[in-house]
Amino acid sequence: MLKTEIETFKNYIGGVWAESLSHQTFQSINPASSQDVIGIFQASDKRDVQLAVESASKAFPQWAMIPLSKKAAILNKTADILEHHLESLAAELTREEGKSLANARKEVMRSAQTFRYYAFEGQSLTGETFPNDDPNMNVSTKREPLGVVTVITPWNFPLSIPARKIAPALITGNTVVFKPSSDTPLIAYRLVEALHKAGIPEGVVNFVTGRAADIGDLLVSHPSIKAVTFTGSTSAGEQIHKKVSLVTRTQMELGGKNPIIVMDDARIETAVKLTINGGFSLSGQACTGTSRVIVMKDVKEHFIEKLIERTKALKIGDGFDEDADMGPLANKRQLKNVLNYISIGQAEGAKLVYGGRQLTDGKFEGGFYIQPAIFADVTPSMRIANDEIFGPVIAVMDAETYEEAVRIANSVEYGLSASIVTNHLKTAHRFARDIQAGTVKINRTTTGNLINAPFGGLKKSSTSTFRESGRVGLEFFTQTKTVYIGF
Repeated sequence: MLKTEIETFKNYIGGVWAESLSHQTFQSINPASSQDVIGIFQASDKRDVQLAVESASKAFPQWAMIPLSKKAAILNKTADILEHHLESLAAELTREEGKSLANARKEVMRSAQTFRYYAFEGQSLTGETFPNDDPNMNVSTKREPLGVVTVITPWNFPLSIPARKIAPALITGNTVVFKPSSDTPLIAYRLVEALHKAGIPEGVVNFVTGRAADIGDLLVSHPSIKAVTFTGSTSAGEQIHKKVSLVTRTQMELGGKNPIIVMDDARIETAVKLTINGGFSLSGQACTGTSRVIVMKDVKEHFIEKLIERTKALKIGDGFDEDADMGPLANKRQLKNVLNYISIGQAEGAKLVYGGRQLTDGKFEGGFYIQPAIFADVTPSMRIANDEIFGPVIAVMDAETYEEAVRIANSVEYGLSASIVTNHLKTAHRFARDIQAGTVKINRTTTGNLINAPFGGLKKSSTSTFRESGRVGLEFFTQTKTVYIGF
């Protein structure tokens, strides 16, 4: 176990590390051992947010005018710093969030790659020139930054999600006020620290920690905020949507209830592997995680048998255990939520065929550990088949036909990610057309997306306005101006 002296970390406003004006703090703890305090952080109030927004507003005009090459150099240097400190950052991420050290390393590297990607891609973002009937006139568009952008991020990918929001915001000339989850403030602090060391000018990036209940409203409703980019629960996204002003742009990636359909022509071993990787590898704590499996009746019993067999073989443990397949849940609140849904599933009549028990003995003492849970005999109307649980709980349903399976898959209010396991090319193409999801996978897990490809959901999984990631990820942070020049 990594041990460090308990340190107090500050906000970052106007290029200065500062204590909150509230003079209040909170602790970040290790989900694998709740007695292990990782650090002490500022419990900011609205005065801190006001200073951060004012700082970002003041810095915006100059940052917008800085040459793209200089902005790109800062992003590339930030990537260098993240890569140089790969091992220490991965260890802190594992200790703070609970994911395996291998997954933490991947997240640090992905975050560095995201900064490099936007350092390059941002330099090629251009407008258009339009033909017209006047030979003495030129008509074109140009892309300009919005201004001050609020970035609010969750705890499950506390480094890579901020990276994919902050990097495109900066390269397009915006300034940022960044609030991370209070469950994972340390790794977010390290990202801001890397930007500081990379030479980000004063006020361009501002960092405040604290409870959403204390500072969330002002972060999204302040009149100087031109855009809000948020990843989190659908309920929180709906609240933000109500509070922003008419002229504040929003980009929100929200919940998911992601299905994988297993056709009768699928290789069962492949289907089981994809289900476990999608549902359990990150302790079920991914918005794209597999939470529903819709299996053709002819192969259901065989699939469930193999799914239980493979799940039993999973090793649960601390993220620093290189052999562990699944770590703890991120916090006590999430553990309670998952256990509650397991009770709900049983009360509704679903059959708990494996797991679902909290682990508290021996090495699990003091941690937020739970056995992955598998439910069979689930019907589409049950809450465990509709609600986002955000934990290692898989609901298995059956269907007679492809059409019925897709109907079940589309019956929920979410539409983030969906997968099908099949050897038929025609079925694969039909699925890509029929499924209501922003990310469609064929013979792949529901989790994961490329840095250079658009990411986002349909229905209540997203505001369905601007996608994240890839080249289109730049569009949210820019506005179009049409210019007519007569000669």
